[in-house]
Amino acid sequence: MAAKLKKGDKVIVLSGKDKGKTGEISRVDPKAGKAVVDGVNIAVRHEKQSQNSQGGRTPKAMPLDLSNLAIVDKNGKPTRVGFKMDGDKKVRFAKTTGDVI
Repeated sequence: MAAKLKKGDKVIVLSGKDKGKTGEISRVDPKAGKAVVDGVNIAVRHEKQSQNSQGGRTPKAMPLDLSNLAIVDKNGKPTRVGFKMDGDKKVRFAKTTGDVI
């Protein structure tokens, strides 16, 4: 199945503790159905001090389920993604505005 959300897409969170927040996808795991969005779903990780790093508490973005994310259209609203043929290529488009993403 074609990927509706890809790395670099601007998305909005639809549910959970970070509902309504927007960010850019930095990593996608299609096998697990999860994506990491910058600045969203932040957890604090404790790292042990080593020769290379100071250690301590570091914030880290944790993965979100793809079903809880929606791509943002040109108006800043969440939209669904569709596919259409543009010549020989299959392209993604926003269902609300019809613009190619």
